[in-house]
Formats: sequence, structure tokens, C-alpha cells
Amino acid sequence: MAGLTAAAVVAVGVLAYQASANAPADLSAKPTKPGTAVPSVSPSGGPKQPPKDPLAVPAASGSGERVVYALADRKVWLVNAKGKADRAFSVMPSTVDPLPGSYTVTSRSGSVTGSDGVRIEHVVRFATNQDVVIGFSAAVDGSTPKPDPSKKTGGIRMKRADADALWTFASIGAKVVVVA
Repeated sequence: MAGLTAAAVVAVGVLAYQASANAPADLSAKPTKPGTAVPSVSPSGGPKQPPKDPLAVPAASGSGERVVYALADRKVWLVNAKGKADRAFSVMPSTVDPLPGSYTVTSRSGSVTGSDGVRIEHVVRFATNQDVVIGFSAAVDGSTPKPDPSKKTGGIRMKRADADALWTFASIGAKVVVVA
């Protein structure tokens, strides 16, 4: 019996929270038109969030000109000196990730064979982790397959057009910031 009572109290609390989250700040305010005060709701039941700006740079990524790589988002931003992204794109990470932090581009190669045996181009290396060199690149054939989890590789793959842009942007010594 105590379990049913506790469940009922929790359910009422959740409903009360949902109702208060959707209530207007001023209950005495009247809508400008009848029927316009209906909040939009997402499929999950919560309020709809505005679409995220694809060029919005992660807040904890420093300042100035830099390449930002967000591990969880699998995304890269090319950020200009004013702190605004000129380009953002998705990437396919490898099996070994760089640790979050600030790095500089240490080497570049126009065309080589990747650690996974795939022919790659526009390689921009910036970190090492678990004795694996980590860098951005594009497969010459344009593919971005998921990496083989049985191999320790550090290639962060992207589309060829994105690799061209990163190659132009990130010369030796360029700042790369990795965020979680």
C-alpha cells in the first residue's frame, strides 16, 4: 500500500511540474487573440526548442582563430579570428580520440596511406593518445566508414570538400581545441 501511495505522490509531482513549466509568467495577462496561448510541444512532450544554429561554436572552446572538434557531437568548426565559425561539418572519429584540451597542428601531409590502409589526403595532425597519432583527413575515395574497433587508429575522417577547407585553414602551428 505504501508503494502505491508513493507512486501516486510522484505522479502528482511530475504533473504539477509539467503544468508549472508551461504556465505563463503572468497569469493575469490575456492572449492578444483568443486561442493563441497554446504552447508548441515536441514529440517528447516538452516545449519545442528552436533549431540549433549549425555554426554556433561550443562555448568552452576558447577564443580567436581555431579549429574546434567536439567529440560527442562528432563535429568540427573552423573559427575565424573574430570567434565566428566560417564552416562547420560532421566527421567520423576513429577508435582513439584525442583528450579534451588545446593543441597545435604539428604536421601535414598532402596524400598518404592511413593507419587503416585507406589512401587519404589533406592530413592535418595535431595530437597523440595511447601512442596513436591523431589527425583530420579525407579518404581519396570520399568514404567515411565507421572504423574497425579491433584496430587502434587516429584518423578523423571527413568529406573531401570539408578536408579541403580544413587543409586551407589549418597550417602548421594552427590552434585545435578538442571539447567533450
